[in-house]
Amino acid sequence: MTFFTPHTATLRWLLASLALATAPAAAQQRNTLIELINAYRAAPHPCQGGTLGPVAPLLAHPALSKVQVGSGTLLAPAIERAGYPVAQADAIHVAGVSDPVRVMASIERSYCKTLLSARFAHVGARRSGDSWLIVLAQPAPPSAASRLPPSREAGLRILEAANRARASARNCGAQAFEAAPPLVWNEELAAAAQGHSADMAGKRYFSHAGKDGRMVDERALAAGYNWRRVGENIAVGQESPDEVVAGWLDSPGHCANLMDAQLSDMGAGYAIHHAGERARVYWTQVLADPVAPLDPAR
Repeated sequence: MTFFTPHTATLRWLLASLALATAPAAAQQRNTLIELINAYRAAPHPCQGGTLGPVAPLLAHPALSKVQVGSGTLLAPAIERAGYPVAQADAIHVAGVSDPVRVMASIERSYCKTLLSARFAHVGARRSGDSWLIVLAQPAPPSAASRLPPSREAGLRILEAANRARASARNCGAQAFEAAPPLVWNEELAAAAQGHSADMAGKRYFSHAGKDGRMVDERALAAGYNWRRVGENIAVGQESPDEVVAGWLDSPGHCANLMDAQLSDMGAGYAIHHAGERARVYWTQVLADPVAPLDPAR
C-alpha cells in the first residue's frame, strides 16, 4: 500500500493597508482592476533596483475572486475551498480604498515583484466595502488520478498487467509459483470490485471488510458469481493500473493471490475520494474460480 504526499505549494501573504479617500465603485470595477494589473504587466517597470516586465497578461479566474481570508487564515486552504487547485499564489490586501485606479497606484511600486511575476497565470480581485483582496495564482497540475480512464478500462489494464506477471514463474516472498494460465475478465467480479472500491472511497476506510461487515466472498455472491475459490487484493494511493499491480507483486500475500493458478477469473475497479488537497484512489481486484455446474459441493 503506497501513499503519496501532495506537493506543498510555496505561498506568501502580502498586506498593504492605506487610508486614502474613497470614491463610489460599481461591481464592474473588479474587472477594471484586473485590466489595470494587466496593463501594468504589459510594459517594463523599475522594480527593486532592476527592471521587470513585460510579462504575459493574467487570466481572470472566477474562483480567485471568491477567496475569503481573515486573521489567521492560511491562504492555500482558502484558495482550495474556493475551488482552485493551487500550486503557488500571492495575495495583496488593500484597505481604505474604493477606486481601482487608486488601488493600483497604491500597490504598483511596493508590490511590483508580485505584479510582474511570470510565475502566475490567473488573477482574481474581491472587494468588500473599501477593502480589496487581489489573488495571483498558478494552478496545480492535474493529478494522475484525474487522468485515469473509466473504471472498467482501468480494470482491463490491470488484467493485462496481471496476465503479464502470470506468464512467468516468480517468487512471492518465500513461496515459489510456476507460470499460471491467463486470467479471464468477469463482469460480476468487476461489479463486486467496483462496489467495494466505491464504498471505501465514499466512507474513507481501507479494509477487506466492508462497513456493512461483508467480505469478498459475500460481495462476489451478491454480484451473481457462484465461486469455488475467491480472493481479493486492495490498494490505496497508486495512480495507475500498472503501478497498483506492481505494488501487489511486491507484497507476498497479494502476489500469491495474483499468481494462484487455481483462480481463473478476474474483475477490478477503482473509485476516487476527492476531499482534501489531492484525490486518493482506492483499488480492488477480485480473483475467483467458478463452481462447475454439476459440482455437488454447492
